[in-house]
Amino acid sequence: MTWEIAGYVVSNVGCVRELNEDRGRIVQPGDDAEQGRRGVLAIVADGMGGHSAGEVASELAVDAVHRAYYAHDGAPAAALVAAVQHANRTIFEMASAEKRLAGMGTTCVALAVCGGHAYAASVGDSRLYLLREGAIYRMTNDDSAVGELVVRGLLTRDEARHHADRNVILRALGTHDDVQVSRWEQPLPVRGGDVFLLCSDGLSDLVEDEEIAALAADRHGADACQGLVAMARARGGHDNITVAMLRISARAADPVAAPATREVRVQR
Repeated sequence: MTWEIAGYVVSNVGCVRELNEDRGRIVQPGDDAEQGRRGVLAIVADGMGGHSAGEVASELAVDAVHRAYYAHDGAPAAALVAAVQHANRTIFEMASAEKRLAGMGTTCVALAVCGGHAYAASVGDSRLYLLREGAIYRMTNDDSAVGELVVRGLLTRDEARHHADRNVILRALGTHDDVQVSRWEQPLPVRGGDVFLLCSDGLSDLVEDEEIAALAADRHGADACQGLVAMARARGGHDNITVAMLRISARAADPVAAPATREVRVQR
């Protein structure tokens, strides 16, 4: 089975902030051999640190993950984790070397689709969703104080959504010389019609998962991304908002019905 992958990114400053410290990128190699070897890459980073530092951190993150992933000689899963770790070191070293950038950091969520499988790695609370056959699945855990409570069963996701400490991040790129990267234990086989959506918390704080699924089903491509950004802005847009989307289409009919969506365990 071969796949067609269409990618879209929309990033918006929101209604309150002066700077957009988010960055989003989708990389689709023009070279067929390179695309076959490494596939398509999507990245969203949400910078922090004040002034221009957050913007610097998120830009460094997407650049470093992009370059390191395609330069790595290992399997896609190992390459993606190594790329995120490389981004962490890059940001940490620059923050240590330049006083004006001290303390900067960024969240990062990255998805690679290669050889009919998807691979993911994340640090922080930017999210990855899978939309499949009308349902939405949250494919990453938030590296946040309340996210940990949800994992431990002490809070429901709805309680976490409205918790006062929901934006207290436990891990970010660039704040330490090493970082724990969350990753899937196994790759996820993709199916025709799958939609992967990556976003910063400027979207997920204001738009419910089910609303994301409904709008993405009703609209396509950049229009879906723009519609989600507009929904977050209409609800206050108190943060930068970034949405990246990959839509998977089969080039030929699959003769074997794919199994139902399975749970993907996140390894920290």
